[in-house]
Amino acid sequence: MKKIFVFFVTIILATISWAGGNSIQIKGSDTMVNLGQAWAESYMQQHKDVLIAVTGGGSGTGIASLISGTCDIAESSRSMKKEEIAQAKTKGINPQEFTVGLDGIAVVVHPSNSVDKLTIDQLADIFTEKIKNWKEVGGKDASIVLLSREVNSGTHVYFKENVLRKGDFKSTAEFDSTALLMPSSQAIADEVAQNSNAIGYYGMGYISKAQKTIAVAKDAKNEYYTPTLENVVSGKYYISRPLFFYTNGDPQGLVKSFIDFVFGPAGQQIVKDTDFVPIK
Repeated sequence: MKKIFVFFVTIILATISWAGGNSIQIKGSDTMVNLGQAWAESYMQQHKDVLIAVTGGGSGTGIASLISGTCDIAESSRSMKKEEIAQAKTKGINPQEFTVGLDGIAVVVHPSNSVDKLTIDQLADIFTEKIKNWKEVGGKDASIVLLSREVNSGTHVYFKENVLRKGDFKSTAEFDSTALLMPSSQAIADEVAQNSNAIGYYGMGYISKAQKTIAVAKDAKNEYYTPTLENVVSGKYYISRPLFFYTNGDPQGLVKSFIDFVFGPAGQQIVKDTDFVPIK
């Protein structure tokens, strides 16, 4: 029995050793989690001895994991904050940023909603609840149900800074306290699909026929655009942003090989296939 026990312990230790040297841990952005999984699956098909684990939880979660040394790559739909970079450096972590794709944040409502276009000012007033009823923006007489990502989400941060605060870093505008904070982009999509009075937002990779995408204009004097690949690339769609990888220092070995794949033709095709915008 003792020999059998030692044998199995040896096998387990060997397995752990193999996984540690041939594995990548990716954590972070819920917007990017499906994209990250698609990259990982394609890469692992070409490299049978490699294991890549991809989990979401929000950009803040991924950045915190990078700082604590519990992931190899943090996926983030926002830039790291100055205080996060400072905290990382105190722990010997030197964050390196890579822009791996582009995204347009889609504003969505139920397909039955007659409202099909809104300005940034109207969106800001809706999510701060200065506008409370759909009839105030040309819709039916019904109270607006606000859906937002949780505060740990990079999408939440970007929407607040660029829609609610309109890029004014002196602004203190916040989501109204009535907004329902949803744990994922998919949760927003599911709620909008069954709630005719709801409005929410998520990365364009989650767009489906179960929700209607609102056309957005910077102001009433400008054209209204939806978040399509062409409109994001051209800059016509106002609520657009880069998508990031963060690593500790310059990537080496397996991590570098994976990132090279992401930037290559196959990796950038996956960006397009998952309804985001390739950078190449």
